[in-house]
Amino acid sequence: MDWGFVPAGTCEGQLHSLQKDSYSKGIKDKTVLVIAHRMRTVSGADKVVVLSDGMVAEQGTPEELMNTGTIYPHMVKLQMISQDWGIY
Repeated sequence: MDWGFVPAGTCEGQLHSLQKDSYSKGIKDKTVLVIAHRMRTVSGADKVVVLSDGMVAEQGTPEELMNTGTIYPHMVKLQMISQDWGIY
Protein backbone atom coordinates (compact mmCIF):
# COMPACT_ATOMS: atom_id res chain seq x y z
CA MET A 1 0.00 0.00 0.00
CA ASP A 2 1.28 3.46 -0.84
CA TRP A 3 0.74 5.44 2.36
CA GLY A 4 1.36 8.67 0.50
CA PHE A 5 -2.23 8.51 -0.73
CA VAL A 6 -3.84 7.98 2.69
CA PRO A 7 -4.62 11.36 4.31
CA ALA A 8 -3.34 11.23 7.89
CA GLY A 9 -6.42 13.10 9.07
CA THR A 10 -8.66 10.20 8.02
CA CYS A 11 -6.73 7.53 9.92
CA GLU A 12 -7.98 6.64 13.36
CA GLY A 13 -7.06 4.07 15.98
CA GLN A 14 -5.35 0.96 14.70
CA LEU A 15 -5.01 2.21 11.14
CA HIS A 16 -3.18 5.31 12.39
CA SER A 17 -0.84 3.08 14.45
CA LEU A 18 -0.14 0.84 11.44
CA GLN A 19 0.49 3.87 9.28
CA LYS A 20 2.87 5.38 11.84
CA ASP A 21 4.75 2.06 12.22
CA SER A 22 5.06 1.80 8.44
CA TYR A 23 6.37 5.37 8.22
CA SER A 24 8.85 4.74 11.03
CA LYS A 25 10.35 1.70 9.31
CA GLY A 26 10.49 3.39 5.91
CA ILE A 27 12.11 6.61 7.09
CA LYS A 28 14.77 5.22 9.40
CA ASP A 29 18.05 7.12 8.91
CA LYS A 30 16.43 9.56 6.47
CA THR A 31 15.48 13.22 6.59
CA VAL A 32 11.73 13.59 6.25
CA LEU A 33 9.51 16.65 6.13
CA VAL A 34 6.13 15.97 7.73
CA ILE A 35 3.31 18.50 7.51
CA ALA A 36 0.83 17.71 10.26
CA HIS A 37 -2.09 19.15 12.13
CA ARG A 38 -2.18 16.40 14.75
CA MET A 39 0.39 16.85 17.45
CA ARG A 40 0.73 13.09 18.01
CA THR A 41 2.06 12.84 14.46
CA VAL A 42 5.12 14.92 15.37
CA SER A 43 5.48 13.89 19.01
CA GLY A 44 8.48 11.68 18.20
CA ALA A 45 10.18 14.11 15.84
CA ASP A 46 13.76 15.25 16.33
CA LYS A 47 12.77 18.80 15.39
CA VAL A 48 9.46 20.61 14.98
CA VAL A 49 9.07 23.89 13.10
CA VAL A 50 5.88 25.84 13.83
CA LEU A 51 4.75 28.22 11.11
CA SER A 52 2.51 31.21 11.67
CA ASP A 53 1.46 33.50 8.83
CA GLY A 54 4.03 31.85 6.57
CA MET A 55 6.94 32.55 8.93
CA VAL A 56 8.84 30.34 11.36
CA ALA A 57 7.39 31.15 14.77
CA GLU A 58 8.95 28.41 16.92
CA GLN A 59 11.32 25.51 16.47
CA GLY A 60 12.82 22.82 18.64
CA THR A 61 12.08 19.34 19.93
CA PRO A 62 8.51 18.65 21.03
CA GLU A 63 9.72 18.70 24.64
CA GLU A 64 11.52 22.03 24.23
CA LEU A 65 8.49 23.59 22.60
CA MET A 66 6.19 22.36 25.37
CA ASN A 67 8.43 24.15 27.87
CA THR A 68 9.36 27.31 25.99
CA GLY A 69 6.94 27.70 23.09
CA THR A 70 3.60 29.46 22.97
CA ILE A 71 1.86 28.21 19.81
CA TYR A 72 2.89 24.54 20.01
CA PRO A 73 1.79 23.96 23.62
CA HIS A 74 -1.46 25.78 22.90
CA MET A 75 -2.16 23.47 19.95
CA VAL A 76 -1.34 20.38 22.04
CA LYS A 77 -3.69 21.50 24.82
CA LEU A 78 -6.51 22.24 22.36
CA GLN A 79 -6.17 18.80 20.80
CA MET A 80 -6.11 17.10 24.19
CA ILE A 81 -9.32 18.90 25.15
CA SER A 82 -11.07 18.11 21.86
CA GLN A 83 -10.06 14.44 21.54
CA ASP A 84 -13.11 13.29 23.49
CA TRP A 85 -15.58 15.48 21.63
CA GLY A 86 -18.37 13.74 19.82
CA ILE A 87 -21.83 14.19 18.40
CA TYR A 88 -24.50 12.97 20.77
